[in-house]
Amino acid sequence: MSNAVVHAGAAKDELESQECKMESLVTDSASGGIQEDSERLPLLGSTPSPTDSRTHTNGMDYSTSYRGMRRSISATKHKVIGCCGEPNSVTSRQRYNGTKYINAKYESLNYEMLENDVVANEIQQKKYISFVFADFMRWALMFFIGIITALVACGIDIGIEYIAEGKFKAVKKLIDLLEENPDYSMSISVAVFMAWVGISVGLVSVVAFLVVFIEPVAAGSGIPEIKCYLNGIKVPHVVRLKTLFVKAVGVLFSVGGGLTVGKEGPMIHAGAAIAAGVSQGRLTSFKKVDCTGRFLPVFKSFRNDTEKRDFVASGAAAGVAAAFGAPIGGVLFSLEEGASFVSQGITWRMFFASMSSVFMLNFVLSAFHNHIGNLSYNGIINFGVFSNEAQSYQWYEIPIFLLMGFIGGVLGALFNCINYRLTLFRRRYIRTRFMKFLEPLVVVTITVTVAFVAMFASNDCKPNGTEEQYQDTFGGPVKLFCGDGEFNSMATLFLTTPETSIKNLFHDPTLSYTWINLAIFAVLYFCLASWTYGLMVSSGLFIPSLLVGASWGRVLGIGINRGFPTIIWSPAGRYALVGAAAMLGGVVRMTISLTVIVMEASRDLTYGLPIMLSIMVAKWVGDLFNEGLYDIHVEVSSIPLLPWDPPHMLHSKSARDIMKSPVVTLNTIEKVERVYDVLRTTHNGFPVVTGEPSSEDDSYGLFKGLVLRYQLIMLLKHKVFGATPQLASAKDSIGSDIFSTAYPRFPNYLERKVVPSEKELDMYIDLRPYMNNSTYCAFDDFKYPKLFYQFRYVGLRHLVIVNRNNKVVGIVTRKDLARFHLHSTCGKASVHELELYRD
Repeated sequence: MSNAVVHAGAAKDELESQECKMESLVTDSASGGIQEDSERLPLLGSTPSPTDSRTHTNGMDYSTSYRGMRRSISATKHKVIGCCGEPNSVTSRQRYNGTKYINAKYESLNYEMLENDVVANEIQQKKYISFVFADFMRWALMFFIGIITALVACGIDIGIEYIAEGKFKAVKKLIDLLEENPDYSMSISVAVFMAWVGISVGLVSVVAFLVVFIEPVAAGSGIPEIKCYLNGIKVPHVVRLKTLFVKAVGVLFSVGGGLTVGKEGPMIHAGAAIAAGVSQGRLTSFKKVDCTGRFLPVFKSFRNDTEKRDFVASGAAAGVAAAFGAPIGGVLFSLEEGASFVSQGITWRMFFASMSSVFMLNFVLSAFHNHIGNLSYNGIINFGVFSNEAQSYQWYEIPIFLLMGFIGGVLGALFNCINYRLTLFRRRYIRTRFMKFLEPLVVVTITVTVAFVAMFASNDCKPNGTEEQYQDTFGGPVKLFCGDGEFNSMATLFLTTPETSIKNLFHDPTLSYTWINLAIFAVLYFCLASWTYGLMVSSGLFIPSLLVGASWGRVLGIGINRGFPTIIWSPAGRYALVGAAAMLGGVVRMTISLTVIVMEASRDLTYGLPIMLSIMVAKWVGDLFNEGLYDIHVEVSSIPLLPWDPPHMLHSKSARDIMKSPVVTLNTIEKVERVYDVLRTTHNGFPVVTGEPSSEDDSYGLFKGLVLRYQLIMLLKHKVFGATPQLASAKDSIGSDIFSTAYPRFPNYLERKVVPSEKELDMYIDLRPYMNNSTYCAFDDFKYPKLFYQFRYVGLRHLVIVNRNNKVVGIVTRKDLARFHLHSTCGKASVHELELYRD
């Protein structure tokens, strides 16, 4: 019998929408891709059961719709036909004019553990030792994730060092030639510029090609995407092996090429991708690479969204630990920025992976630097050790540190605003592959030009320091028209890696730089960094922000020490440290994890309080103007990310106000034709019910459980049919291994092995052993905050809405909650309801 009520006035439009959707899916299948559809097509009516005698208003009996559909598929021959079932037709001009939307292509992860009769029986039959072994394997995999992440980090760090060393030594040799032959200064200067530009453009073109033409999701730092994944959103290709390769190789050439980027963000993304691959025991891109067999069947229990997301969280923590030598900061980063639902056991495993990563990285780098066994190389981004005389600060410096936090918040908000506008401009006008490839080349050319002009225009000559002071500067300090025993401070800042420049600003003597040169450098680097982040290259944001903050922080320190010489002040390098933390806090709006990362990277606890104060004030001030840069890029990508808390002004809305209805439901024992028909929709979850729909209370039957789309596809593929309902109930159930083996790339419902034959259409499937009979549901009078917290902290994908009689009346997904967006500016707030669109 029918499980849904179809509104007659919209029946014809709904059928047309379904047919167009079906045709577009045929095209996707023909191209080799598996369509990742949204949980629910908005306002799509339920489809009557094949056994229902009622017909649509156009007179077509739905019991013949599937056979007609098969003929339609054959007739189209996979030809592209315009789809009329999109949530909204939104042009690129509308999407990128500052108006916020939600992209319907982004799916939620199935983080809720599947609890059904099949799984329960299998768990009941397992011995206790199997659970112990599975837990042991989790810890073992965490160890290997940390080790592999560290090895990748070492490869990136050493590779960048060799590339940068070769480039900067070549440029410095030409500069030395220029000083030795002043009569040919013009021609040699042109040669220096052309060589510098040529090398940089050549290096950047490699990463631009890899990202634009091989794997676009590898662009940027990857932190916004990993944050969304840990929030419960399936971002396509974000943890693929190809993405890892492009990210790791690309960051070598983007940093080595001279773009104003860092390598720490890509390391976090790389750690997450490594964890996703190692935890599955196989490479889906290479079917023959599979560790699952007679001796390691435990990997199959890790092949689900729940386990995979937990491993990815640990991989991200290991990436932070490898980048900064901050295992505690890595754990806090995953907790603060990403993971929505974390248990104590996952937290311990995160820490173990981070600790393993730091240990292996220190060991390898100590061997590379000919100090094997000296485990003092904390992270690939090392801020150095502050001298003993700079270990204290005075109480009257606290207001200055607060002021630095205010400056960091204002500058961070300005940075985010500029980058946001540039990102909208890129997405609106730079749309072809060629233009996306060309833009990084233009930016690196301008970056080199700015550095070249700033170096040659500067006459800031300072006396050389000790040899130890310049041990990380390739070829030593740059003389560039200065006298013997002197160096050009501006040229020394530009002709080295950003990490080395930060270290120099932290530890060089107070008089090593003039305040005017540092101010110019800070402004130039600020502008270049805000322009560079968002290019189609692998890039990080931490290092550029730290370098800008260290520059203006040192300017402030120089001014205070010179302006009030009779008062005891902290060295200028300490103000550079606080300024760097404040600037980064103003850009990314992280607090706890950022404080710990900076403290662990600088190996100093003395200035913990100033760092905390500056970061907190920077966040408070920056939040008055806009959001953190990672959150801004999530919004620009229209990803339905759920914040920590629901909007304050939605307490009056109930589940009935936001749920979608009619609902596509299935009987506990359903006909095969009906099951295949519902797969034509874009839904990914179907409530299983008993009883008849009722027009009196707009319900669709008594709620019994929830069955997912991939389960139905696998049941069709393995022919779990019976000629009668009784025979279907007596059919042997397939095990959970069938589903874990196919994870994560389940078949498309249009594949030959899935499509039922004419004879099989009249058979039945018993859904009771496979449906999740312990899934969450909510009453239709529950308020919005209650629904929000269920999604946010439990990690739901679907929430079935029932009335007080436990009858299905609607369904809620992540997009139904995320479309209510709180917009606040200068103390005023309002809630906007965002529209859905599909690329």
